[in-house]
Amino acid sequence: KQWYQRRVAITAGRLAPPGIKSRLTGMTTSVKVKAPVLGGNFGTWGLTFAACDCTLIYLRNKEDHWNSITAGAATGGLLSIRSGPQAAVTSAIIGGVLLAMIEGISIALTRIGAEQFKPVMPTLPDAA
Repeated sequence: KQWYQRRVAITAGRLAPPGIKSRLTGMTTSVKVKAPVLGGNFGTWGLTFAACDCTLIYLRNKEDHWNSITAGAATGGLLSIRSGPQAAVTSAIIGGVLLAMIEGISIALTRIGAEQFKPVMPTLPDAA
């Protein structure tokens, strides 16, 4: 979400009166005003995702990557349902794809890390 704060700061800097001090003051004020909204949105997303994820774990009696992917899709859909069914479906697809990418990267990093700890057969010197 840092990109959003940067965008807000840059926009506020452009719209401020000329002068470096007034631009910096405008950028700082704009970020301060938008920060609670951004934090609230992130908290809402996190709570909805955690509720969906825990519900899926309870219903499926499994804890695997599919729970996170499905929870991401459900979260995207639930948070945008007020914008209509088309927006909800689009957000659900985006949420599912993003969580699938995150889970895929997690699996890849786990496999790469596991390679380091694979047991290696020791070589014995020839007894000649």
